[in-house]
Amino acid sequence: MVAVPEFQVPGLHHRRVGDIVVTAVSDGYLNGSNAALQNMEQDRIAELLVGAFRPTPRRGSVNTFLIWSQGRVALIDTGCGPHMQPTAGKLFSNLAAAHVPPEAVDTVLLTHMHPDHSNGLADVHGEALFPQAELGLHEAELAYWQDPEAARVAAESKQGVLYFANAPAQLAPYRDRLKPFGDGAEVFPGVTAVHLPGHTPGHSGYRIASGDEQLLIWGDIIHVPEVQVPHPEVTMQFDVDPAQAIATRKRTFDMVAADRMLVAGMHVHFPGYAHLRRQGSGVELIQEAWTLPF
Repeated sequence: MVAVPEFQVPGLHHRRVGDIVVTAVSDGYLNGSNAALQNMEQDRIAELLVGAFRPTPRRGSVNTFLIWSQGRVALIDTGCGPHMQPTAGKLFSNLAAAHVPPEAVDTVLLTHMHPDHSNGLADVHGEALFPQAELGLHEAELAYWQDPEAARVAAESKQGVLYFANAPAQLAPYRDRLKPFGDGAEVFPGVTAVHLPGHTPGHSGYRIASGDEQLLIWGDIIHVPEVQVPHPEVTMQFDVDPAQAIATRKRTFDMVAADRMLVAGMHVHFPGYAHLRRQGSGVELIQEAWTLPF
């Protein structure tokens, strides 16, 4: 008798962007309160989620991305590590399924330093989980998490206060191989940093280009697609500058829709690839169809 499956298949999806291979690697998902969404009534948030056949309270994918370029391997974001929910922290088992040992990753790039993106940098003993990797993040992001005044403001507002204790611990084992960058810098072969501030001061995406193809990995431009795509004015409790986050989201939506650009997001449902198209005065998100050849 064939055994009944007890585990999901590995969360991996490979895609080519010209000569570059991008692998979406799932870190799992997080369940969270709808109250984290701001500027919309709670009943309306629940209505949008239920109408899209999504659970409420909300559930969000946590995605990371491997980049294979010119014989090198980079990883964008490191997921939740073992510190958050049991449904997350799956990055390392999925890397193993992809036959990528952590020591094979020579560059780790962060979209920003919130724990669901950076908790996979170091273990509970403070040791680097990517022992050979340089660590890249926007210079404004590094400055923010080292700023005592920013920590004080976060403590007073209860916005991310615990994050300021976590960020230094994750950064510590990479101190001698930190590579802060500015907007537009080439941070890996074929990969350019795109500053997308608001969610955090140094929040960044990564434009991957090869030949006539490109992909924008846009980080946390959206957290809840069913709500924030039709209503970009909805912010998150975790946004450091909500007004700037709205402006950046709208500007990014306009660019992506106008250029018919493929995007990928850390909280777009796995594997996270999608397009935006104009829909009346707004946009509609259409996830890319699954394909076998890559």
